[in-house]
Amino acid sequence: SSRSPGPEQCTCFTPSSPLPSPPALSRKPSPANDSGLEIKTRSVEQTLIPLVTQITTLINHKEKPKKSQKTLRAIQRVGQAVSLAVGRFVTVGEAIASENEELKEEMYYACQEARRAGESIAQLTDVGSFDQPESDTRATVYTDKTGMIKAARLLLSSVTKVLVLADRVVVKQIISSRSKVLTTLEQLEKVSSFQEFVQIFSQFGNEMVEFAHLTGDRQNDLKDEKKKARMAAARAVLEKCTMMLLTASKTCLRHPDCESARINKGGVFHRMRLALDQVIEIVTDSRQNGENEIHPSSIYADINEFKMKIESVRDNLQGISKESLAAMLELILEHTEDFTDSAYTSHENRERIVELSRQARLELEQLVMVWTQAQCLKAKEATEDTELAIIKTRQCMSELRRELQNAAVQLAADLLKCYTEHVVLKALKVSGSEGNLEVVAEYTGKLSEQKEQLIETCRLLRHISGTEPLEITCIHAEETFQVIGPQIISAAQTLALHPSSKIAKENLDVFCEAWESQLNDMSILLKEINDVFEGRRGEKRVYLSLPRPGVSIIPFEQAKMAKLGLELRLHTSDVDAETERWEDQDSEILRQAQSMSSMRVCNQPSKTIAFNLRSDVPVRQTESLMIPMKCRWSAVLSKVLDFR
Repeated sequence: SSRSPGPEQCTCFTPSSPLPSPPALSRKPSPANDSGLEIKTRSVEQTLIPLVTQITTLINHKEKPKKSQKTLRAIQRVGQAVSLAVGRFVTVGEAIASENEELKEEMYYACQEARRAGESIAQLTDVGSFDQPESDTRATVYTDKTGMIKAARLLLSSVTKVLVLADRVVVKQIISSRSKVLTTLEQLEKVSSFQEFVQIFSQFGNEMVEFAHLTGDRQNDLKDEKKKARMAAARAVLEKCTMMLLTASKTCLRHPDCESARINKGGVFHRMRLALDQVIEIVTDSRQNGENEIHPSSIYADINEFKMKIESVRDNLQGISKESLAAMLELILEHTEDFTDSAYTSHENRERIVELSRQARLELEQLVMVWTQAQCLKAKEATEDTELAIIKTRQCMSELRRELQNAAVQLAADLLKCYTEHVVLKALKVSGSEGNLEVVAEYTGKLSEQKEQLIETCRLLRHISGTEPLEITCIHAEETFQVIGPQIISAAQTLALHPSSKIAKENLDVFCEAWESQLNDMSILLKEINDVFEGRRGEKRVYLSLPRPGVSIIPFEQAKMAKLGLELRLHTSDVDAETERWEDQDSEILRQAQSMSSMRVCNQPSKTIAFNLRSDVPVRQTESLMIPMKCRWSAVLSKVLDFR
């Protein structure tokens, strides 16, 4: 590539320039237009940036009528570099086309267009096509600027088309991987023998590893933070449900006539299917039932929009509808009823919210009055009274938002503090192990009360979360409590009916751990919401992924992984001891399972064994991504064999 022109020569290439930016690079197409060129991933966008830079260089030089021979040679080098790069790029695109029949025609056409545009740019920048230098050693170049713009536009659109088509191949891989997981999931749900379950679960593990890898890469590559958060939530469900699926299935196989065990197992499979569907909805931008997803508005976003609208009155006294402002305020105040109607909001918070709501109505009425007076005077700018009314209205809305935030955060903090000891969960475990159905029923009622409190708290937190990704995290937390609560109850009932069953006890433990884990996630979510409200932005959280090579892990993560590595060794020791107790030592399935579970654990678990790493935290010394993958499923498989 060539050095770009200096500031005095360069006019940045913008959508308003003669040559437009790549399709959807700066804006999304409207639904009425072809959305095929919408750029949804960072990788596609980053690939286009160097090309845009080079073309900008060429266009800027074309706008200067006189150029030295040195400049002309530089332009030629840029044109040749673009042409050569496009040629290599097209070769890859054609290879992709040959391997994907459904994209072949579109891809070949886009590649031909890109090659033609690249060759055209090389010809237009060829020094041999310029006039010879004049006596002052400067050349007056009369080239076809229209031709350059046309070629550049064609090049950008065709290269973008190739990249977007190639991205469809990635989506196709995810869809194919999901189909394999779903097929195996259905087989797992129907198994009737333990040996069959071990065999199919081993296959399921390999398929889930592949799916986690593909979706983790996709999650990191998505431009839309909202989609990223939804993908993270779906992947978190799949990870946490994997162990639940294992213990719930084992419990059903051990106690096939137990209704509560069947309910427990059915809930896990249903939740995993929903998560798999959500992943496909995200990567394909479509709903399974064909309907558009409806996202309820939050008070935080509505107040921000209302304040911006109020601010615009200052510059547009005549063009803003007073009725629309009143309607916006009423919608906000309607949403505040979620706080005032909640049985868990304190009396002080409720009174303060009601008072601020009343004051907001009064401030808007005052603003409308002085605003109307200014309109009657045909004022072009806001009067002093209008300015003061705008400031007071905005200030009142800020105070209301702060009060709502305090109410939600205080409630969440109090609940988390109250549930830190997990008294109800411990009581369920004890009473279930004793076979005391009456006490189990008593504590399942208390757990249901906790669930309702936490669900309502998540709804209130969503209103004041501050960003769409945090809103989605709140919704995910709400759904998790909604689902896991009944699953803990069914697991506790199963244990109470079979108090001597080790697998029933293990199953209850797994669901209780999921509840505790969600409470921990909620405390982190609470901190992030506070950070946003106070203007601080903490490190972005991303759920579940396989490690990525190239970046070292922080000491805390290393310690966590080392601990998991030791636990893995304990699991493999347990499975070796357990398999010796089986009479059928010739079983092929058992030999394979034992071989997998006794797989060599890396000597440095703190650097190589990765379980719950964020998708953007890589591992430096990993020899192969498959090592942590296999170690993870080795640990899970060791639990499969513990079937008592």
